[in-house]
Amino acid sequence: MSTAAPVWRREERVPAGHYRFGHVARMEWIKLRSLRSSWWTLLLVVASMVAIGVVTMANTKAPGPGKAAAFDPTNNVLAGVAVGQLLIGVLGVLIVTGEHASGAIRSTFAVVPDRRLVLTAKAAVYGALSLGVGEVVGFVTFFAGRAAMGDGVPRPSLGDAGVLRAVLLSGAYLGMIGLIGIGVGAIVRHTASAVAVLVGVTFVLPAVVGGVSGTVVAKFFPTIIAANSLAVTKPVSGVLSPWAGFAVLCLYTVVVLAVGARLLDRRDA
Repeated sequence: MSTAAPVWRREERVPAGHYRFGHVARMEWIKLRSLRSSWWTLLLVVASMVAIGVVTMANTKAPGPGKAAAFDPTNNVLAGVAVGQLLIGVLGVLIVTGEHASGAIRSTFAVVPDRRLVLTAKAAVYGALSLGVGEVVGFVTFFAGRAAMGDGVPRPSLGDAGVLRAVLLSGAYLGMIGLIGIGVGAIVRHTASAVAVLVGVTFVLPAVVGGVSGTVVAKFFPTIIAANSLAVTKPVSGVLSPWAGFAVLCLYTVVVLAVGARLLDRRDA
């Protein structure tokens, strides 16, 4: 019989301050999965996106004469991304601010003094989870909505031009918003304020700026980037192309996380 100690026992004997990324990531995963609110929020993301997609497609009618060029069922079926991004982003905020509010962050930093490593582990764990959930719900929503379409209505297929790209980017978009939520939580630290910042950037500012300047500035906001990424038949005019928009979103994510890591390292817990 082997006398080797179980993995969890070996990890427990790692001296405080000597944890590596794998150890910290495992800690963050245990924290995340132990909170019922995490799973309820992700379940709500799935349920809301699928429900919105099914209802939208069940009420979609065949395009009339001369309107076929503007008919974009793929964009319609993924309309629930607007709700999904809010839930995914808010959960990302709470993963960081919840520890600050409870004071548990002090215990975390006492065990792992490298604060940037802690934030990196949080981002990696939640980023992977939100990306996985986003991709799964994107495909489930697409097929469920497609099945709900009435007879005579053209059904989109993953083989159609731009459709697979739209479905994949819908999941990737949710993953990026989840990471931005982590970064905003690290920057602001206060739950209500961080959620307000996230909602303002993703919903309020695009509407206000878009109403004043059109797409000249608004096209750089995450929500407008998502809207064009999900368009297949007729992409929104005057905005970034889907892949250019996704690159900008990745840049935003890196910058927000970098600023969050910098501030986390310099401020008191």
